[in-house]
Amino acid sequence: MKVIPTEIPEVLIIEPQVFGDARGYFLETWQQERYAQAGIDRPFVQDNQAYSGRGTLRGLHVQNPYPQGKLVQVSLGEVFDVAVDIRRGSPTFGRWVGVFLSGENKRQLWVPEGFLHGYLVTSDEALFSYKCTDLYHPETQFAVRWDDPEIGIAWPEVGPPVLSDKDRQAPRLRDLPESCLPEYAQ
Repeated sequence: MKVIPTEIPEVLIIEPQVFGDARGYFLETWQQERYAQAGIDRPFVQDNQAYSGRGTLRGLHVQNPYPQGKLVQVSLGEVFDVAVDIRRGSPTFGRWVGVFLSGENKRQLWVPEGFLHGYLVTSDEALFSYKCTDLYHPETQFAVRWDDPEIGIAWPEVGPPVLSDKDRQAPRLRDLPESCLPEYAQ
């Protein structure tokens, strides 16, 4: 597999090796030893999958406490996937990384603990999967506005986003209590 660093050192793009022939293709989406060598050495405890239509925007979400690292991928369709560093004291606080993930490019994105995460479906439909390093704790999850101008994510144009009530009503990053922000661990 190929590991591609991003502007935020902890966020990684993974390109698994794909073996294809007339029958289709095969790839490993997770292999503990290989991913540990790439710096993704946390245990995964939960796998999730979401199906969404064009224009669906899920995020920006994070849990604190009980932070979740996420290894995300798309097996059908395409999304623009985003990670935003909100770790207090981090040198990249408030910065974001965005990458297109699709069933065609088969890329994965490693979103470490302490990062907001969200994605926008840019195809007619998308099947989105992710591995998590901690269980879902709804009482500790919070959201930040997808269009927070201080973060300034350059979302692709697909029309007005389809949002949940929670995401539509989310506050800006600057309006969150400091206790919501994970601590940066060097």
